[in-house]
Amino acid sequence: MSPTGWALTAGWILLVGSYSIAALTVPNGRTLTAFGDIVQCLAASFACGGLVLNWGTTEKRTRVFWILLSLGCFAWLAGQCIWTYFEVDLRQSVPNPFIGDVILFLHPVPMIGALALKPHDKRDDLNVHIGYLDFSLLLVWWVYLYLFVVIPWQYIAPNVLSYGWSYDHLAATENLVLTVGFAVLMTKARGTWKEVYAHLFSASLLYAAGSYITNRAIDRMDYYTGSPFDLPLVASFVWFGTAGIMAYRLKPPREAMSSHNDRSKRWAALLAMTAVFSIPLMALWSLWSTGNPPDVRTFRIGVTQVTLVVVALLIALRQRLVDHDRIRLLDESHESFQNLKHFQAQMVQTEKLVSLGQLAAGAAHEINNPLTGILGYSDLLVDDPTLGERQRVVAEKIRTLSRRIKTLVTSLLSFARRVPSEKLALDLNQVIASALHLSNLDLRGKHIQVQTETDAHLPQIFGDANQVLQVFFNLISNAVDALEEVGGGSLVIRTSHADGKLFIEFSDTGPGIKSPQHVFDPFFTTKPVGKGTGLGLSICYGIVQEHGGRIECFNRPEGGATFLVEFPLNTLATYLHDAPLATSSQSN
Repeated sequence: MSPTGWALTAGWILLVGSYSIAALTVPNGRTLTAFGDIVQCLAASFACGGLVLNWGTTEKRTRVFWILLSLGCFAWLAGQCIWTYFEVDLRQSVPNPFIGDVILFLHPVPMIGALALKPHDKRDDLNVHIGYLDFSLLLVWWVYLYLFVVIPWQYIAPNVLSYGWSYDHLAATENLVLTVGFAVLMTKARGTWKEVYAHLFSASLLYAAGSYITNRAIDRMDYYTGSPFDLPLVASFVWFGTAGIMAYRLKPPREAMSSHNDRSKRWAALLAMTAVFSIPLMALWSLWSTGNPPDVRTFRIGVTQVTLVVVALLIALRQRLVDHDRIRLLDESHESFQNLKHFQAQMVQTEKLVSLGQLAAGAAHEINNPLTGILGYSDLLVDDPTLGERQRVVAEKIRTLSRRIKTLVTSLLSFARRVPSEKLALDLNQVIASALHLSNLDLRGKHIQVQTETDAHLPQIFGDANQVLQVFFNLISNAVDALEEVGGGSLVIRTSHADGKLFIEFSDTGPGIKSPQHVFDPFFTTKPVGKGTGLGLSICYGIVQEHGGRIECFNRPEGGATFLVEFPLNTLATYLHDAPLATSSQSN
């Protein structure tokens, strides 16, 4: 047998077995009274120990669940210790009403509050902090019920019979609520949590029955400590300890629960609100009731007023938390909606690129075959010494136009992305420097300044050097064309990294972009006829996406446009350069 099995067997035999034998064989007297009190204290301690074993769980909601269950058992243990003090230490009968009744009455309240935590539920959207306030409202309500129903017959208008009847039935109702709560959780859970809830349900059901039987026996003057009336109570606490030990051994994992038509997460709030609305109704009933003494009615109205003040404060705090939670959810929904729109736009753009890429690949292949012949024959004609000057000029024009068609076909093939890229570790600062070096001829005499603000600690990424160079060269060329329209200006290129991403910004002081939302559409261009094909930025978009990044553009409030390129970091290729923090250079 495992150590867990030995512990459970010992608990049941030593506590339940020994108490059963003593209750049936030992006559009523001081020996049986002392034995019965000690065994009941040990049974409650066994329950507390079994539940405390689960305090070490790492999941917060599950840990709080077991803490609240333990607090309920500790409260009952405290009440039983007071009972034992009267009977064992003072050797006198416990007075009725008993001073510890309020502790014994309220001990199920933390356990009822634990039900709202639903530790088996894996979802994280259960608003546990609001559940704590609902538990506080329930605690205040149960205290109010005790003050309203029981206390008047104990202190205001003492009446042992009315006190006993009120206490017994109110405590039975409370224990029944706890039992039904465990039954609901048992039906909702699956796997090992269902087994744990079954033990807790059985223990609470046995306790509810035993508590009611014992209380009624006390009112009938039939009860004595060590009698068979206490056997269900002893067994129930041993069973609570058994549930805790089983949960510690099984360590039940949280379960994925469906949110569809799930009303269970609202029952705690509904129960708390129902309790709150019942408070003034009970005060009105007491005010209009003619069967109660005036002192009792006055006391109950006073208790109701104080309770309403406390409840109002808790409701105000709860509403504040609810409003804060709704604002948070609204912000998250707005952010998710924006991300969805951006993702949808990317999907539409990707579909366009895929369709046009297939078309471009077929067209480029068909054009390439005759174009190769045209280029070959035009080269032969240009180099033929027998041609006259006029024929040579015509042949040269044919060769020039053919090469231009060849460039367009190459762009179409690049757009189609038919050739797999070879990705290696890249230093993007070096790629930007190479792109600027290739652009130097375009910058001469155009009054355009290029300033680079590079992050020298920029990590490397895996990528195709030629493709990334094509992206940067294209963006620089577009910025130069835009600045040329306004007679010059400046282009600032910045690199940075944060949150596992690399950022490259191309910001110019040009006229801005007329249609930022369309610049990446294939064949869309704002350049004059003959100067742009409308494929450059589409090709850039496809290359960046193939590298797992994204590219976007926007007009800046101070004027000009900014293209932002973002690449994800690959941790296998990431390292920090041992260089200064930043470098800056200018070229005209």
